[in-house]
Order: sequence, then structure tokens, then C-alpha cells
Amino acid sequence: MSDRKHSNIPDKQDTGRQAVGKPMGRPMRPGGRGGGHHAMMAGEKAKDFKASIKRLLTYLSPYKLAITAVLLFAILSTVFTIVGPRILAKAIDELYSGLVRIISGKPEGIRFDYIGRVLLILLGLYGISAAFSYLQGFIMADVSTTVSYRLRNAIGQKINKLPLSFFDKVSQGEILSRVTNDVDLLNNSLSQSITQIISSATTMLGVLIMMLSLSWKMTLVALGMLPLSLLLVLSVVKRSQKYFRKQQEYLGHVNGHIEEMYGGHVVMKVFNGEEKSVKEFEKYNSQLYDSAWKSQFISSLMMPMMRFVGNLGYVVICILGAYLTTIGAMTVGGIQAFIQYVRSFTQPINDIANISNILQQIAAAAERIFEFLDEEEEKEDNIKAYINTGFDKENEPLSKVDIRGNVDFINVHFGYSPDKIVINDFSASIKEGQKVAIVGPTGAGKTTIVKLLMRFYEVNDGAILLDGHDIRDFSRNDLRSVFGMVLQDTWLYNGTIMDNIRYGRLDATDEEVIKATKAAQVDHFVRTLPDSYNMVLNEEASNVSQGQKQLLTIARAILADPKILILDEATSSVDTRTEVYIQKAMYNLMKGRTSFVIAHRLSTIKDSDLILCMNEGDIVEQGTHEELLKMNGFYASMYYSQFEGKTA
Repeated sequence: MSDRKHSNIPDKQDTGRQAVGKPMGRPMRPGGRGGGHHAMMAGEKAKDFKASIKRLLTYLSPYKLAITAVLLFAILSTVFTIVGPRILAKAIDELYSGLVRIISGKPEGIRFDYIGRVLLILLGLYGISAAFSYLQGFIMADVSTTVSYRLRNAIGQKINKLPLSFFDKVSQGEILSRVTNDVDLLNNSLSQSITQIISSATTMLGVLIMMLSLSWKMTLVALGMLPLSLLLVLSVVKRSQKYFRKQQEYLGHVNGHIEEMYGGHVVMKVFNGEEKSVKEFEKYNSQLYDSAWKSQFISSLMMPMMRFVGNLGYVVICILGAYLTTIGAMTVGGIQAFIQYVRSFTQPINDIANISNILQQIAAAAERIFEFLDEEEEKEDNIKAYINTGFDKENEPLSKVDIRGNVDFINVHFGYSPDKIVINDFSASIKEGQKVAIVGPTGAGKTTIVKLLMRFYEVNDGAILLDGHDIRDFSRNDLRSVFGMVLQDTWLYNGTIMDNIRYGRLDATDEEVIKATKAAQVDHFVRTLPDSYNMVLNEEASNVSQGQKQLLTIARAILADPKILILDEATSSVDTRTEVYIQKAMYNLMKGRTSFVIAHRLSTIKDSDLILCMNEGDIVEQGTHEELLKMNGFYASMYYSQFEGKTA
């Protein structure tokens, strides 16, 4: 039927395009994630309904054969159902004729054997119709589920290709809403809507033919109700579309807010933010309620209006049918069959009206998904290095170069936005194996330098060289495989301790993992835990201490065996005793590696080979600890300010 292995899913690759175009989310709050909004303004309807549906159909194109089978089964199921009333009319005509014969005193009476045969044929037709209906539902369920799988897979791959700047603007809840709510809506609605459209169209055509075969006069009366029905459908659809769009939008807002509050519930409680959080949730929830109520209410008006129009048609048809019967132009069974066909003719209109509401939801969800998939990715360019090293790319690709760890920053300029330059003119030269400390006040640009080094962002001007090669001549995967990073904010996932450490190198053996933990001073405490290395960390890794988490991340970095190491405030949130263990672990980690250490506690970086002192995006001083103290300048002022009783 459908095979995920052959579903035209793009291969996972680091294609990337730099920077985002139009932002999906509002700017990040200081110190936190975005608030769950996206660029759609409140009340805005789907920007391009046709384009969203057309693009969704491209995801269905690999399943043309399956959908063709669904089309065939839907037509057959509908045809067998449509023929039913015409055959039933024969039984009713026989019953009516038999009653007339009985009343008139004729001995023949009602031929129940004939009626029984007709009913058996009718039962067989309806059974075949049900079988075809089941088959079409089964196939479409498979198709819709596979399309949803492909969309989730595309979103999962897209997340890995987006630049870091994207996540500065969009909350996790907003992204999760697209993966869960929007894709689930497509999955649940796609199968229903496509089969109903096919069945409804076939029913309308088949019933129209049957009605014309019974009486063209009564058919014209029935068709006279159609323009009024369509007018009502279009008016309802036009008014409900924007509210369905708002409903999906505000659902994303609610999810984003809940995710933020749950993720930071400890901080929220510490600062007594419950009341503010509840008020903000009530605002989003009220907006969701308002849009959902309006969309459901307006769409629910469709059925009563359609029933009213249909009942008007029945009245006129019954009067005309009675007249035609009296003049012998129709039989009683024919009238019964025609009334059934009229009901079958108006029912597809009702179904199409309901489907139109579903299509609005599908279009709104699809547009949000495709909006996310269309976000610009990291751009994998291949700019010539600023310094000509005579390196022959054709003979030896940069990805295969034996990196030693020499790093040069050459007149680097960078800003997160054109009007906000963070790094003004940064130049430094680091030799392989050196321990380099980057210090400075908050906002000086220390972490930004690290992000540029790993190409989380691209420099606006200047160049960063790795062993003489511009880092933009490497693919991001190859470049980042050279680095190991230990951050202040530890990241561990729900899994065993062994698996969390092995994340640094997935093909590592258990023995290699244990060797890394011993070097990271972590083996002893792991063996004291329940289940030792097989202990499962919970989702927030809160069943181990902050210091233990930091040691586990160091073990992970040791296992990865990187050429260049980055330590960003790795000891800032642990106690003094744990800091001693971490310092030992980091000493083992930094052996023979070029290391960049970002630290506020200057006492921890006194043994650095080079200290870069930054302020407002520039290197104001550089040298060893002793050299900088002798200068009695900016670094000395920072250093002595951390010790009571001493001045610069």
C-alpha cells in the first residue's frame, strides 16, 4: 500500500541556509524562551488556502495508486448503495399491487416470494457496498498515517537544519504544537475528508441519473433547491474560515505558555509568579475559547439550514409526486424511491459542507506546518579562505585534514542584527595545545566568540581560521566534530547514565565509557547509585545533583576525544568540594588539547597559557595571568575586585 522507506523523505543532510527570513515567533524575553506566538496576527485567516492544499497534495502524490484504488472502491460502494432504492421500489410496488388485488377481491394477493428475492438481492448489494467502504477506509487510513509520518519526519529533520537564531525567537511549545497538534489534525481529518469528497461526488452524480430516470419534472424541482443550498454553504464557509485559523493559532499559544511554565515552574513559584502565569494562561485560553466557539457555532449552523431547505424540497416533491401518481405517471414505489434519492442527493451537499469545515482546519494546520518547513536553513557555503594556504581541495578535502588545533581570529566583526554589533574587531592567535581563557564582564561577547567558532552564527566580516583554513571551508558536521563542549547548563536526556555518556561517541564500548568516567572523576559516585551505570535519569535529570550532572557531561566530552575543547562557565553552579573534582576532570580533559575556557571566577584560570580580556566586543588586553597583573589595567581591576581588601 504505502511504504515509509519509499516515501520521498529527504535524506538527512547538513544543507542549511543562513538566517531566517520572516520571523515565526516574537523576540525572546530576556533570560527566557519565546512566549509561544508566531508571526500570524490575531484574526488573520489562512494566507493562501489553495496553495496550502495544493502543496499538501504533493505529499499525497507518491500514493496515486492507493488513492486510485480508494476512488474505485468509493465509486463501487456508492453505486451499489444508489441502486438499492430503485430495487426496493420493485418490492414496494409489488406490495402495493398485492394490497390492491386483495382489496379488489382477486385471488392472487401479495407475492411474498418475489418480495423476498428482491430483499435478498438488496441485502447482497448493501453488503458489497459495505465491503468496498471498509476497504477504502482501510487504505486511506494507511495513506493519511504515512503522510503524517513523513511530515513529522520532515519537521524533525528541519529542526536539525535551522540556525541557532531561529530558536532565539520561537518557543519550544510553539514547535511542539506543529509536530503534535497540527500533524495530528491532518492525520485525523485527511482520511475522512478525501473519502467523503469522493463518495459525495459519486453519490450526487449517480443519484441525479436515477432521479432523471424516474421523473425529469420532479428532478427539476429537486435541483431548484440546490442553488439555495450552495449559497448557504459558501456563506458559512467564508465566515468560519478565519476562526478555524485562529483556533489553531491560539492552541499554539496555549501550548507554548504551558510548556514554558512547566519547564520553569520552580523559578515561577520562587518569584510568586503563579497569579501572573494564571492570568496569562486565562488570556490565551479565552482567545482559544472565543475562536473555537465561533468556528464551531458558525459551522454548526450549516446543518439546520440545510435541513430547512431539504424539508422545503420534500414538501414540494410530495405534492408533485401525489399528482403524478393520480394521473398514472409514477408508481408508489417510484415516489418512495425518488424521495430516498432526494434525501441521498441533499446528504452529499451536507457532507460537502462539513468537509469544507474540515478542509479549513486542514489548510490552517498545513499552512502552519509548511510555514515552519519553509524557514530558511543554515547555509552551507564554500567561501574561499581569506588566507591562501596553497591547499588543494581536489586532492584532499578539508574534512579529511588532520586538525592540530591552531585557531586564528582575523579582524572578526559580528552582530546578531545589523544595527547591534556585538564583536567589533576581534583578532587573536591560539596555538595547538594552549589553554586560552576568555574573561570579561557580562555582555562583553565571550560566549558569542565560541558560537562563531563553531559556526552557530556566521561572521559579518573577517575570518576564523582552523589550522590555516577558513572554517567556512568545512562542512558544519565536520567542523563541529572537532570540538567538544561543556556548558554551564548541563544537558542530559531521559535514559541510562551509560547511554548519556555514550552520546559523546555512539560507537563506544562499555569499557571505553567507564574509562572516560574514571578520567572525569565520576566512576566512584556512579557505582554508589542504584543500578550503577544502568540507572535511568528522569526527564529533567533531577535524580542526580547539579555537580554530578556536570561531571557526567565532562565524561561525555572526554569520550568524544575532541581536538578543541570549549568550557563555558563549567564550574559556576557547584559547591567548592565538587569544583575540586570538576577541576581535576577538566585537567584530564584538557591534556594535549587546545582549550577555550570562559570563566567569571578568575582564580580558576590563572594557569592559562593565554588570557583574552574582553570588553564591549573588543580584546582590551591579552597575555598570561602574571603579565596582565603587571599591566595593572582592566584585568587586574577585575581580578582584585574578587578579593576583599585588595584594590587594583
